[in-house]
Amino acid sequence: MGEQALWTRARLGSGGPPVDLLTARFARHEYAPHAHEEFTVGVTVGGLEVIAYRGGRITSGPGSIVVLEPGEMHTGGPATPAGYAYRALYAEPSLLTDGTLGPALPHFREPVLDDPALTAALRRAHTELSACPDPLEAESRLPWLLTALARRHSTARAANDLVPGADHIAHTVRDRLADELTAPPSLAALAADLGLSRYQLLRAFRTTMGIPPYAWLSQHRVIRARGLLESGLRPAEVAALVGFADQAHLTRWFRRVLGVTPAVYRNSVQDPRA
Repeated sequence: MGEQALWTRARLGSGGPPVDLLTARFARHEYAPHAHEEFTVGVTVGGLEVIAYRGGRITSGPGSIVVLEPGEMHTGGPATPAGYAYRALYAEPSLLTDGTLGPALPHFREPVLDDPALTAALRRAHTELSACPDPLEAESRLPWLLTALARRHSTARAANDLVPGADHIAHTVRDRLADELTAPPSLAALAADLGLSRYQLLRAFRTTMGIPPYAWLSQHRVIRARGLLESGLRPAEVAALVGFADQAHLTRWFRRVLGVTPAVYRNSVQDPRA
């Protein structure tokens, strides 16, 4: 196993706070003792890692979630000569308190967690956001997953999930996203306009629409892209016009929704009069 450490910075909404994403694999490297101001949330994807933490040593293997709290001194390194690989994100504490009760930070008595569904969701979000750190997608996915982490595994108590007027909230957010297709507002700004927390907005939208805001907007962009492709525009031009970061981002969502690439679709249905 070679040595690798790749960093990507995602922002939560346009101009929002950053969340750093690390993709790493190590066979020899050992971290010096250090602490972070943020929560460190890692998913081990291969091998075994040993971490000195809270006066002891913990070991994480494939499929485990590791949560290191702010200010806690720790080290990390391979537990075997084969090394280990992991994905990690560094989240400011407020991202784990939205959707919970009380001002205190969530406390994780056990730093190594077994939660296959959440592990898979965190790994998938990390991989996709590392490839394309779209601000609305990051804001729709990461706070939701981090709140789930705190509610399931920390001492924090879950807040009431009932959001009065959820349908109206969801439709208001949907209309704003559609109207501001190429430069959508942040969910934090939309929530503030509606007198809600970001978690409440996400809860209302998911409950009503069945998908998070970024997924709804991406599908709406694909619908708009279809018409532009039919008129003869090239995929690269269309991507910019409907708000995707680039052609690759358009292609990823176009295939998810319609099963083919934009280029194949354009060649199949292009208006011959264009």
